[in-house]
Amino acid sequence: MKQSVNAINNKIYQIPSELDDTKNLEDFLERNSGKKVIVVQGLGFVGAVMALVCANSFSEDYAVIGIDLPNENTYWKIKSINEGIFPLVADDPKIDQFFQKSIEKGNLYATYDPNAYKYADIVIVDINLDVQKESNKERVLESFDVDLTGFKAAMASIGSKCKENVLILVETTVPPGTSQLVVKPIIEEHLLKRNLRTDKYRLGHSYERVMPGPEYIDSIREFPRVYSGIDDRSADDIEIFLNTIIDSKKCELTRLQNTNATEIAKVLENSYRAMNISFAIEWSRFAEEAGVDLYSIVDAIRIRKTHANLMYPGVGVGGYCLTKDPLLASWARQSFFGSNSDLKMSINSVSNNDQMPIFAYNRLLEVFGPLENKKLVFLGVSYRGDVGDTRYTPVETLLLKVKESKAQVYLHDPFISFWQELEYKVNSNIDDVLDKDPDIIIISAGHSVYKENSTLDKIMKLNPTKIFDTIGLFSNKQIKQLEKKHTISVLGRGDIK
Repeated sequence: MKQSVNAINNKIYQIPSELDDTKNLEDFLERNSGKKVIVVQGLGFVGAVMALVCANSFSEDYAVIGIDLPNENTYWKIKSINEGIFPLVADDPKIDQFFQKSIEKGNLYATYDPNAYKYADIVIVDINLDVQKESNKERVLESFDVDLTGFKAAMASIGSKCKENVLILVETTVPPGTSQLVVKPIIEEHLLKRNLRTDKYRLGHSYERVMPGPEYIDSIREFPRVYSGIDDRSADDIEIFLNTIIDSKKCELTRLQNTNATEIAKVLENSYRAMNISFAIEWSRFAEEAGVDLYSIVDAIRIRKTHANLMYPGVGVGGYCLTKDPLLASWARQSFFGSNSDLKMSINSVSNNDQMPIFAYNRLLEVFGPLENKKLVFLGVSYRGDVGDTRYTPVETLLLKVKESKAQVYLHDPFISFWQELEYKVNSNIDDVLDKDPDIIIISAGHSVYKENSTLDKIMKLNPTKIFDTIGLFSNKQIKQLEKKHTISVLGRGDIK
């Protein structure tokens, strides 16, 4: 029987062979009789928190059902929610507060059973849509493609069960044109197969701007939203719904003319950010060569309001959006809209960002020499500070390069105990890894705990060692403190060896 490993506490769940959860669904809905039902498709880093937000709506008492696939990577999330353990760890106290409230109200349930769509008044789509990238050994992007097979199957699972007057809100970042050219035909095809009308359902797109970390919940409830519908009726109803879960007194709701526009807006905004980071990465290499501190240079430039969003360098880009969204746009331009041109600058930004961990590895060798038989401690494996998210983390490429060099590697992360993509166990006790008497400490994620005085005190008690800060975590004052005993190099600060 297939198993699913809980990425938070390594608990093993047996995946059921009978995938019928109808009795539990009916019991849940009976306990929440009279409430509108929201089904959130996908219980990942967006969907799970979106389900929490909906279960703690400002003005509606919804019954919320989260649904995901019963496979090795996702079934544990379903079990965790129903056992009272939220499947994500982040430095946002509101997550636990909202989850406890939903438990008290009894209005949140998770399932693997597609029969859940039969009961939904609203379906929110928060599933993955990946880009397949082909790169050489130096991580230079050579080709890419988008496979919509899984996404289409997910839309078919909705269409084959949903009511004819359901409201479907796509939050997934998709190639522009997807709502009109993919989702709409699939939903209507399955409604017609069941002899249901196709003029009553409503469909729209409103992309999330979720920021895992200390503002996880607020990034859904209080960040500006862009939305649209396939028609005015759909857009009107999406606006009504969004106003029940978003604090429109603190953030704007902006309607665009159609779903193509909102889909472009999402990939454009992420492409802009990816290019900004890529720009900083390119200049970090120049700073290393010139022996200057790019961080202080960026600080000086940021004083100008027109340049306040200039990025710092780092070990590379991770997470689910910036590593692929520019490619979705370019793919859609050619595949959906028949253009002979791609979005070359956007593609190059992804490739440049993908290469940064290789540059960081080469810089590590340049500064500290061969790694064979050396003990290296990685502090942080998440792609972003103060959240447990290893999706496409640049730490993976850097780690694999280090392991190729036959070094002994120890991993620490306060938010992650099991690295699902690599199937590695990660130590959550920093004392355990520092007690290994490391030759090199790599600061590889921006978790706040790493720059706390208590952590610096622990590092200062170690035998003289070498520290490689890949993200510019430490302040100048902290660097001077560490340099009293250790050797420190900061990626992008060519003046510090």
